[in-house]
Order: sequence, then C-alpha cells, then structure tokens
Amino acid sequence: MPTVYITAPIPATDDIVETLLEERLAACVNHLPIRSTYRWEGEVHREEEALLLVKTTDDAYDDLVSRVQEVHPHDVPCIERFDEDDVLESFAEWRDDTVA
Repeated sequence: MPTVYITAPIPATDDIVETLLEERLAACVNHLPIRSTYRWEGEVHREEEALLLVKTTDDAYDDLVSRVQEVHPHDVPCIERFDEDDVLESFAEWRDDTVA
C-alpha cells in the first residue's frame, strides 16, 4: 500500500487535505512544515511549504493523483509514491476500511 509524498504551498494544504479525506481518497494525512528550494523556469526559488504524507490504497492512488493535480496550485506538483513493504497489520486494515 502506498504512502504519497506531496509538497504544497501552506495556504493550499487545507483544501488539498479536506478534498482527499472528504472524497475518501486518503485515510490520513500528516502535515509537516518545510522549506523548499528548487529551480523553476531558470530561477532558484525558496518557499515555505507543507509536506503532506498521505496514507491511501493501491485502488485509490490514481484517483488521488488526478484529484491533487486538479486542486494543487502548481502547474507541476510534487507527487511521489512510496510503497510499504512492512506496515502494522491493524493500521493497514484501518486504512483500507477508511479509503473507499
């Protein structure tokens, strides 16, 4: 089952998180404040952002990515998938029951 790593501007995170939870594309989202430094259109940018660690399922993953692309303010959002090899069984069951 995947955990999805997403970065977003802080003002956009509540909308992204609420959308994923309300549409049952995620069971849980952890928010962490971060500072991102990246190159975009030939310039280096430094931004205060949020890192979202999204717990979801294989079945919901593609819909989650599509939905994040729709509501995310960046043209090229950072969306990365990490697959779990070992997760507490009771957590995995809860996540699977929570994501429709």
